[in-house]
Amino acid sequence: RCLFFFAREQASQRCVATPPRLPHSLLLPAEPTASAAMPSPTCYLLLNPSRACHRLLPPSPRLPARCARLRVSCDVPRQGGDDGGGPKRGVIPAGAGKGKKQVVFFDAAPPVAQQGDGEDGKGKAPEVKQDGAALRALRRATKRTLSVLSNLPLAIAEMFAIAGLMALGTVIDQGEPPSHYFEQFPEDNPVFGFITWRWILTPGFDHMFSSPVFLGLLALLAASLMACTFTTQLPMVKVAKRWSFMSSGGSIRKQDFAESLPRASIQDLGVILMGAGYEVFTKGPSLYAFKGLAGRYAPIGVHVAMIFVMAGATLSATGSFKGSVDVPQGLNFVIGDIMKPKGIFSVAPDVFNTEVHVNRFYMEYYDSGEVSQFYSDLSLFDLDGKEVMRRTIKVNDPLRYGGITIYQTDWGFSALQVKKNGEGPFNLAMAPLQLNGNKKLYGTFLPLEDSDSSGVKGISMLARDLQSIVLYDQDGKFVGVRRPSSKLPIEINGNEILIEDAIGSTGLDLKVRTTDSVLPF
Repeated sequence: RCLFFFAREQASQRCVATPPRLPHSLLLPAEPTASAAMPSPTCYLLLNPSRACHRLLPPSPRLPARCARLRVSCDVPRQGGDDGGGPKRGVIPAGAGKGKKQVVFFDAAPPVAQQGDGEDGKGKAPEVKQDGAALRALRRATKRTLSVLSNLPLAIAEMFAIAGLMALGTVIDQGEPPSHYFEQFPEDNPVFGFITWRWILTPGFDHMFSSPVFLGLLALLAASLMACTFTTQLPMVKVAKRWSFMSSGGSIRKQDFAESLPRASIQDLGVILMGAGYEVFTKGPSLYAFKGLAGRYAPIGVHVAMIFVMAGATLSATGSFKGSVDVPQGLNFVIGDIMKPKGIFSVAPDVFNTEVHVNRFYMEYYDSGEVSQFYSDLSLFDLDGKEVMRRTIKVNDPLRYGGITIYQTDWGFSALQVKKNGEGPFNLAMAPLQLNGNKKLYGTFLPLEDSDSSGVKGISMLARDLQSIVLYDQDGKFVGVRRPSSKLPIEINGNEILIEDAIGSTGLDLKVRTTDSVLPF
């Protein structure tokens, strides 16, 4: 707090009115003078070190002749003299008047107030309450924390760290069993000489986007954005919304950009500025105009949007289920049997009791024979066996029901239906074969002899997709190609082979977010 101390000089005496005494207070001259005597007329400033004084206020108007408003008596002559003993002072006795203030005579600036100068001679500085000190300490700690969080280099470093973890999450296979990382990052042969499976599994980088490190950085960035918004952006908006009328030409000339228009009028200038998109306000002979106030809100909008995105990512990572399954055509599965929780807020919904049946799986091809699109005809049944939904899905066109989303992500070759010499059909399971690259190859084997005997020989069948089957005889020689839809038999080692059907399997990814009922969009 800042309290002003006024002095008034008369013919043969100086009278000074002391303000109420504060603990550890100090009286300083507001205007320094070269003279050793007390300045006259001027003002003194009372500084309380417990409160910060931000600015010096101008001296108040001159007091009345008898200082009546401050109830000061000036009828005591000055004591002391120039005896080299320093400034002297005399004090009116406490009983001279109950309602009167103390009167102190100074030849120089007044000294620091001492304890025991009260009316009863036993005055004590008031004790600082512990709760007030604790509150001030809390406020100081809060200000320091906000200052650190709103630091721009810190926010940039947080964003770079998050981007680095996201890039790392695309390099490291996510959601695989621990044995996969044991093989990919063995301890006896570390990647880059030091990266082993411990570097992946210990911090949770096998599920990067729900790991404590990643979520902690998101929370820290959100705190930085909110601190910047409250300490920087909102105050800038408040300042920009204030109208600032300047009443003198001198104050206008002190601006960074100023120009004199001798023949211009306020009205004409206001019309021109309004045409340029400014908001114009007039007050007497003064005009104030501004534009671009909406731009002050743009950083706040960006911060809010980023916080919403990070909050959504956090809820999805900590409050969801995920599962994947390969289902042959004609079979079914229960959703709850394949779903796995992804975070501490994952709560199983009632939709987990739903049964999914694959009615049909089929594919479309380019003219070159490559697969262009694949489809799954799905039916959903409740606990009573009633079909509640049926829909055909494809890549980038999922099925949504009751908070669950079913995506078409992959395909496979499940089995071949084959007749041999009119017998059958036999369902031969197709096994995936290891190839370099992304090409798929499936194979099966039809024995021509007793399968229990040693050295069994038979017919080998290979397929890259569901539209054509390549056949080889028991010696491994190429025999021919047949399409399942052609219904044309082929003679191999004295046996008539007919390809009845190719049964594919659909690869589905399922996701359930427990927050979808709150945020369906």
